Amino acid sequence: MRMKIGVMLPLGAGDGPGGGMPGWKDVRAVAEAAEQGGLDSVWIADHFLYRDADGQVFGMHDSWTLLTAVAAVTEKVELGNMVLCASFRDPGLTAKMAATLDEVSGGRLTLGVGAGWHDPEYEAFGLPTDHRVGRFEEWLEIVARLIRGETVTYNGTYYKVQEATLDPAPPHRIPILVAGHRPRMLRLITQWADAWNTAWYGTPSEKLDDRLQTLDDALKTANRPADDISRTAGLIVRDPDQPSAESSPNAIPVQDLPKALEAYEQRGINHAIISPEPMTPRSIEQIAQAAAAYRQHD
Repeated sequence: MRMKIGVMLPLGAGDGPGGGMPGWKDVRAVAEAAEQGGLDSVWIADHFLYRDADGQVFGMHDSWTLLTAVAAVTEKVELGNMVLCASFRDPGLTAKMAATLDEVSGGRLTLGVGAGWHDPEYEAFGLPTDHRVGRFEEWLEIVARLIRGETVTYNGTYYKVQEATLDPAPPHRIPILVAGHRPRMLRLITQWADAWNTAWYGTPSEKLDDRLQTLDDALKTANRPADDISRTAGLIVRDPDQPSAESSPNAIPVQDLPKALEAYEQRGINHAIISPEPMTPRSIEQIAQAAAAYRQHD
């Protein structure tokens, strides 16, 4: 099966035209360019804000609202969270939202989730920063069991539900993607996930190879088949002909992308998720052309 190729959507300050804040029309334009270009998926990050080391704050839109809007104006492209922060939304609410967005999209959602990491946004909005993985463990079990059709009673340290169920239930299994590479997260991935993500890379590296081996080892320990979890990798791709607010030193020049995609496929990556620099329709068109060139040699 050929490797899928998707792109990240703009979300916050720095992602919009000229490095500003993107509006809905900018998010929509990138999503529509991805669909029209024949790419497989679009993804969106999930943050309240980002505060850099100098104290500068970058604002963000609500990712779930944007992804639902994208679902309503596209028809074919798959949709995913990269990744939804468990701390921001109650597990029952998240499962209900996922079922509804999957209905809006006609079954195109991958629910990407993670434990969260950026303390300033937690502190700004009064969220606890302690025991993040422990909280995520309970949250993930409740969400996964609900969207897979169970009636769930759970009495944990952080979350409790009593005979909770989704009605209407999703008509099919919504894939769950989990990002992580440390032992506790890998145990949760092998228990609950349909897909796994590692990011962000330029050309394939020894770090990527190590992460892939770590996943293989965890699956073996869990007695789960090696091909039972889809492997996704985040790539940074730069169009050198456009000005960009971001300039990642390891970004792949878009003209080199076909060769890089071949290298990722050879390492067993099932889905490449590209963060474009800059996040413009023109970048997406360039990426789509590179994806087409890669597929000609597939």
